[in-house]
Amino acid sequence: MLEGKVVLITGSSSGIGLATAKDAAAKGAQVILHGSSKSKLEAASAAVGGAPYIQGDLATSDAAERIADEAIAVHGRLDVLVNNAAIFPRTELEASDGEAFDRIFAINARSPLLLSRRVIAHMRDKGIKGSIVNIGSVNAYSGQPDLLVYSMSKGALMTMTRNIADGLAIEGIRVNQLNVGWTLTETEIETQRAQGRPDDWQSSIPPVFAPGGRILLPEEVASHVVFWASDMSAPVTGQVYDVEKYTFLGRNVMSRVV
Repeated sequence: MLEGKVVLITGSSSGIGLATAKDAAAKGAQVILHGSSKSKLEAASAAVGGAPYIQGDLATSDAAERIADEAIAVHGRLDVLVNNAAIFPRTELEASDGEAFDRIFAINARSPLLLSRRVIAHMRDKGIKGSIVNIGSVNAYSGQPDLLVYSMSKGALMTMTRNIADGLAIEGIRVNQLNVGWTLTETEIETQRAQGRPDDWQSSIPPVFAPGGRILLPEEVASHVVFWASDMSAPVTGQVYDVEKYTFLGRNVMSRVV
């Protein structure tokens, strides 16, 4: 499915990013990993057959272009960019100050823009009809009270996806976004524990939030990412696809609360 494609996945030292890297490599891609922790990247690289990796904090102003340039230099080309890296600290209205806003938007919205800009320039230069997949969230539609700034950043990403895709459609470079639902990543497990929930919290989630009996697994999300990264999803572009177990828009949660 991705034979011969060079794929850069940001935030791929764990969670959805790592699961996507494993799946992409299994589908024939030459994967390049990215993360901020060297120890996690080394472990992820070992899990993906020794895949090369680039370390960098996307909150810094010059990181995105440097990471893109280093990724291009690995194999001399990039066919696919997966903008997966993101942070989701809890921020209610009262905690949504300028510092929180700047850091969350720097990683979740600014870096995908700058990475995409550099990679698109490379694709144009090389005549590559590539694919960019942005990993969003169902929170982009409104979010929850303690994820205010995160939800705003994913809404911005959604608008960016459609805007860039519209401008690039004639060139054959595709840009799509996956709005992902609640997923059982390592970071989510740590977040729930930090909020005082028991170790087995994922086994007692109300059906209104997990109609299939559990929330999504990273591997399940990864298969969708690989599809949208590959030519199997061509020529579709500019789409926002919800990776969730229920219809999100128009869903009446209160009608399902017993």
